[in-house]
Amino acid sequence: MTENLTQRSKMLTFAGVLLALFLSSLDQTIVATALPRIVADLHGFDRFAWVATAYLAASTALVPVYGKLADMYSRRNIEVTAILIFLTGSALCGLAGEFGSLPLLGDGMSQLIIFRALQGLGGAGLLAMAFIIIADLFPPAERGKYQGFVGATFGLSSVLGPSLGGLLTDHGSGLLPGVAGWRLVFYVNLPLGALALWFILGRMPRLKPRGEKKAFDYLSALLLIAAIIPLVLGLQLNKVAYGWASPLTLGLFATAAVVLVLFVLRSLHSDNPILDLTLFQNPVFRTANIATFLLGGAFLSIVIFEPLFMVNVLGVSATRAGISLIPLSLGVVGGSMLAGQMVARFGHYKRWMLAGGVLLLTGQVLLATMPPTVSYEQVLLYVLLCGLGLGPCMPLYTLAIQNAIDPRFTGQATSASQFFRQIGGVIAAALLGTVLTMSLAQNLPAATQPTATESRPAVVEEGAAGLRAEVLTRPTPEVRAAFTHAISRVYFCTLCLVLCGWVATLFIPDLPLRTSNTVCPTPVRVAEPVK
Repeated sequence: MTENLTQRSKMLTFAGVLLALFLSSLDQTIVATALPRIVADLHGFDRFAWVATAYLAASTALVPVYGKLADMYSRRNIEVTAILIFLTGSALCGLAGEFGSLPLLGDGMSQLIIFRALQGLGGAGLLAMAFIIIADLFPPAERGKYQGFVGATFGLSSVLGPSLGGLLTDHGSGLLPGVAGWRLVFYVNLPLGALALWFILGRMPRLKPRGEKKAFDYLSALLLIAAIIPLVLGLQLNKVAYGWASPLTLGLFATAAVVLVLFVLRSLHSDNPILDLTLFQNPVFRTANIATFLLGGAFLSIVIFEPLFMVNVLGVSATRAGISLIPLSLGVVGGSMLAGQMVARFGHYKRWMLAGGVLLLTGQVLLATMPPTVSYEQVLLYVLLCGLGLGPCMPLYTLAIQNAIDPRFTGQATSASQFFRQIGGVIAAALLGTVLTMSLAQNLPAATQPTATESRPAVVEEGAAGLRAEVLTRPTPEVRAAFTHAISRVYFCTLCLVLCGWVATLFIPDLPLRTSNTVCPTPVRVAEPVK
């Protein structure tokens, strides 16, 4: 497929793929910063969480579908399609509410939610295709150092996104006459996307898949989507309004479970399933995905709950709390690039996974045992350690899976890895949010009684997009103690996730890295469909 490509063509293609991935990852952080202003302008505070939920549900459900499409059709065509869908969604998000309420689409806030879902349909492809195309360009023995740049791309976007989002929202209104600054948060995707398209259309080969071509299984795809969307919605529902035992939550989970069973049955009987279940017979594929599921939950836990500690215990501003995550991002960048380079030079990906796990465990222990008197700088050091430990996770687990499976299944196997990481984060965020809420309910009542000189110092709400806390600028000692105890419990649970992920990594076979994209050392047996 790529044997005749020059190194220059490979690197230009690689640059285009990273730019498209940067586009998708930047969108997550940049929109989160602008969301308060968006909600105020569109008068949709009661639906603010659905802006994130719509994107998350669509992007999570479609990742495996993109992987299957990549195994059947030209990788370039799939990548271009994903970019165009994402850019169309971005442009429409920027226009949400400009023309008032519209038939079928509703008011501006409803329009934004619908268009964010459309963005998610494209964003799923940008995430899945990045690792798949890199796998086509470089053999596993070289791939590590290039996949390390993927982790760096995510880290860079998480640093730039909040700052750029705040800058455009607060000061961008004068750049385009009559256009609110927050709309530029979506419009900024258009020139970046156009540049990515120029790279890909002009430099990227078609990258046709290997093996025979069969009809796409639309029923299998629909069943998978129909199973994942209610699962994500059930997890993201506001558990204050809809508890875990509420009829709506249980109904969504029951629907997801039933449809998932139908998806498995369909996959067993299909000639061309969306995800070939025989891949789970491969020990690398099976154990690496268990580890990524657990570590994906640990990563999102750090991102969500560390700022809560900063605001509610240390009493720093929201801005300083956001800045405190920069060391985490920098650690991910450094850890992923270093691990990729080490694997490309010395091989043996497993030792670098385990070494990263040790750093992550160390940082997580420090986070779980933070006293209320911990300093701001100490917390920065702890999250930096966590970032350095998390850095190898994204590139190396995917590399191990790609190296172990038949190259004909690269798309399915790679997208499965991304899917398990995302769904692990969603599930962990929902469960750990409940842990925090329950802990605060036990420890906050006395602290939250308003006095004659101050208003209620803490209001905690578990929302569909995660967890939000509003406190006084100077939290009382009682509030600090309650949040310290609650977040410590959360991080002890996260520590268990990390430890289980590290143990799972111990069981991943450390196979020699292939020097070619055409030979698999441990081919996966593809069973005949069940009749």
